[in-house]
Amino acid sequence: MNIKEIEVRDLVTKSNLPASDYVINPYVGCPHGCRYCYASFMKRFTKHSEKWGSFIDVKRCNKPLSRKTLNGKSVFMSSVTDCYNPFEEMYENTRKILEELIPIECKLVVSTKSHLILRDIDLLRQCKNLKVSISVNTLEEQFKRDMDQASSIQKRLETLETLHENSIYTVLFMSPIFPGITDYKEIIGKTRGYVDEYWFEDLNLRGSYKKDILAYIKNTYPQLIDLYNDIYVTGNREYWNNLSLEIEEYCTIHSIKYVNYFYHKDLVKAKKL
Repeated sequence: MNIKEIEVRDLVTKSNLPASDYVINPYVGCPHGCRYCYASFMKRFTKHSEKWGSFIDVKRCNKPLSRKTLNGKSVFMSSVTDCYNPFEEMYENTRKILEELIPIECKLVVSTKSHLILRDIDLLRQCKNLKVSISVNTLEEQFKRDMDQASSIQKRLETLETLHENSIYTVLFMSPIFPGITDYKEIIGKTRGYVDEYWFEDLNLRGSYKKDILAYIKNTYPQLIDLYNDIYVTGNREYWNNLSLEIEEYCTIHSIKYVNYFYHKDLVKAKKL
């Protein structure tokens, strides 16, 4: 792992995400090394030539968070890293940011795949308008291990349950949904007792990792390769359109609070209008 500390002028940046005004990324890069991670495009802007997942820059910033900027706004942490990656245990960037955010009247979403977030329950409980999102797109540990180096599925579920028991609003972010692999009904059935809200997002393959994921499917789930080729080579959106309607109907019938991010590009365009 290539680790270095870098000086930045500001930790807060304007957001292109559909549901947030600002994002805070305490690190550059992420040792979780998710094979499908869209954030790997950051290598183009950070002058890193290493493999995604093999480097991390620890941000150092002397500028305090601006209450004037963030008051009344929505803040997402983090968009192109995991703010609770293993190096957070040593550097505590995220913990320091949370301490600054507590007195600020913003809507805060903290998103992670790590049980390390439980370390900061004392601070999370002080945040006035907080949602914690934990990413879970499978209940199969082997598939998880094939895809990322983050916390096990069992630890993620235990994390959601512990957060819920501490009166922290919990979100299970089912992202990315892998066609034919992610069983959304099974995941909801397993977790509904301690999850307040579900978010759904489709698998978007592009850039260098598209070839890798398609090769993985061909080798590991050969019965699904025709489906993946139809979606990601031919560009057929029918599968996602049908699944989107199915999920929305299921959640409505069962009174499940949810957000559908299947049409991410459309949501981003709508935000800019």
